[in-house]
Amino acid sequence: MRTLQRTLAIIKPDAVSKRAAGHIVSMILENGFNIIGVKMLHLTKEQAEGFYAVHAGKPFFHSLANFMSSGPCVVLALEKEGDAIPAWRKLMGATNPANAEEGTVRKRFAESIERNAVHGSDAEDTARWELSYFFAGYELAK
Repeated sequence: MRTLQRTLAIIKPDAVSKRAAGHIVSMILENGFNIIGVKMLHLTKEQAEGFYAVHAGKPFFHSLANFMSSGPCVVLALEKEGDAIPAWRKLMGATNPANAEEGTVRKRFAESIERNAVHGSDAEDTARWELSYFFAGYELAK
């Protein structure tokens, strides 16, 4: 028996400003994900720094926090049978859109390594923490 796995997806400000959010949501649904939570937010710099705290001290940290607080983003709680995390990461494509495979979100919508259209959790423990950063348990559809 397969189990459902959850992950967090963020449609970043660059993709939202290009009006690509609807296309990305369609790609998510077409690839068998269920969307069990969704919000449009405009993060403050402090919220972005909190979310990306694991990267504090790295050269790109402040630039990333500034970018993530530069405009609205869409956060989604995704669920899929068995493999939501690796399936979403595969659909996102490589961090550098120049290296992303055809048909991936980043190949289609990303501009650069930093302005790369989407975020996705990289492991189950990360997914749990990231989902709880944006969603209270009662906000997720059962």
